Amino acid sequence: MRRWVHDITGFFFPLYCPVCGNVLHLPGEVICLSCEQKMPFTHYINDPENPVAQLFWGRIEMEGAFSLLRFEKGSKYQPLLHLLKYKGHRKMGVFLGRMLGHALKNSVLSQADLVVPVPLHPKKERIRGYNQSSLIAQGVAEITGIPLHERILFRRENTASQTRRNRYERWENMEDVFGLCREAEGYSDLTFLLIDDVVTTGSTLEACATTLKRLPGAGIYVATLACA
Repeated sequence: MRRWVHDITGFFFPLYCPVCGNVLHLPGEVICLSCEQKMPFTHYINDPENPVAQLFWGRIEMEGAFSLLRFEKGSKYQPLLHLLKYKGHRKMGVFLGRMLGHALKNSVLSQADLVVPVPLHPKKERIRGYNQSSLIAQGVAEITGIPLHERILFRRENTASQTRRNRYERWENMEDVFGLCREAEGYSDLTFLLIDDVVTTGSTLEACATTLKRLPGAGIYVATLACA
């Protein structure tokens, strides 16, 4: 029945792959299989000294860090994150989160106790209608079986965009931005898997990790969809 409805709907309102523009034929398909297979995977998962992990060396102690994809400006895959972040394409977030979850499932990062998305400021989340990192985290939790907890961190300030800032300015912009929610009380001796969409300089994730480390015995893993 679902396939029949999809076929009829697709006839009148065809869905297209955001990467290549070809018509999508399968129910629930977000990008075509050909483009999925050609995605710019980093293959960092089994390398504890990968470039994403090295971003945090000398800044904050982490158990491991990983990005699924390598996104470059002008890449034909760049629209995937644009659709997720600015065009309300929620299915894209969960779909890509599941891909990230499959990569993490048999890695050391799957030893985390809780999946925690990087929070948006409530004002920004109301405007956007959702937190893209939470959608990604949902997909990760679904595949890995690690419980998702969205009420540990909160964002105190609605910070300005990081896009045009250098590394120091990004760090300065994120200082003391995050806090621990009341729900975090009692969450000691746990390892958290922090989830975000893209890591550039690591300032946002460093600020989140620093806040989580106020909890006794906290360990931190980081996983993002992409590194830029």
